[in-house]
Amino acid sequence: MNMIVRMVVMGLVAILLVSCDNASNSSKNSKDDSDSSKKASETLSASNHEEVADTAPTAALQPKPKHSPETTSPAKLSPDQAALVESGKELFEDNCEACHQADAIGKPGTAPSLTNPELLSIASDKFFISTITDGREGTPMPAFGEDLKPDEIKAIVAFLRSHEKLPNRSAQVDSEAESHGDPRLGKFWFGDICSTCHGVNGSGYEAGGTGTAIGKSGFLSKVSDGFIRETVKHGRSNTRMRGFTKSYGLANLSDRDIDDIVAYLRVLGKKNAKAAADEDE
Repeated sequence: MNMIVRMVVMGLVAILLVSCDNASNSSKNSKDDSDSSKKASETLSASNHEEVADTAPTAALQPKPKHSPETTSPAKLSPDQAALVESGKELFEDNCEACHQADAIGKPGTAPSLTNPELLSIASDKFFISTITDGREGTPMPAFGEDLKPDEIKAIVAFLRSHEKLPNRSAQVDSEAESHGDPRLGKFWFGDICSTCHGVNGSGYEAGGTGTAIGKSGFLSKVSDGFIRETVKHGRSNTRMRGFTKSYGLANLSDRDIDDIVAYLRVLGKKNAKAAADEDE
C-alpha cells in the first residue's frame, strides 16, 4: 500500500514539474518573440531612416539646371536717349521690319534676329553700323548708306541696343587672338556640321538653308575671329543656331576644332570672293 501511494505521489510530482517547465518555456518563448518583434521593428525603422537619409542628400546633390549668362537690368534712359530709341524704332519699322520682323526677332530663311541677347552681347556698334550702311553683297540685305543719314543709322542701332539683356563684351571678343587653326580640318567640320544650315559654300539662304551667308565677304569682312569663335561656341538662344561645345551643345567641339572652322571660313570667304569677281568679268 505504501508503495502504491509513493508511486502516485511521484507521478503527481512529475506532472507538476513538467507543467512548471512548460510554463517557464512558454514565458521565455513569449519574451523571445517580443524581443524579436521589437528588434524587427527597430531594424525596419532604422532601414526607413537610412533610406530617407540616403535620399535627401542625393536630391540635394542633383546637378542644378544650367543657367543662362547673368543678365543685366536695362539702364534708365535719359530723355535724349529715349527719344533716340523711339526715333530708331520708327526708322526700323519703315526700313527693316519687313524682313527682320517686329522687334527684330528675325525669320528663319529670310533674315536673322538682330535683338538676340548673345548677338547684342558680342557685336560692336561698328558691326551694326557698317552692316546697315554697306549691306551684305550677294544676299537680300541691301545697303542703306545712301538712303539713311549716319545719325539715322545710329538711331536704329540704339533701338537694337534697347533690347540688351547681357553685358556688352564686344571689345573683349574683338580683341581675342586670331585663329591659327588648320583650314583642312575646318573644312571637314564645316561640311559635317555647318553646311546643313549655312550651305556647302556658306551662301546661306541662297542655298535654301536657314542659316546666314557666313561664307561671304559681306559677313567675314565685318567680324573678328573672336566673334565667329564665340558664336560657334555658345550659339544664339531662341534661334536655330545652337552652341557646339560641352555636353549640352549639338556637338562637343574643342577650342582647336572651332579655330579650325574659323580658319576654313577665312579661306572659304576668299574663294567665294574670287568666284564672284570672276563672274562679274
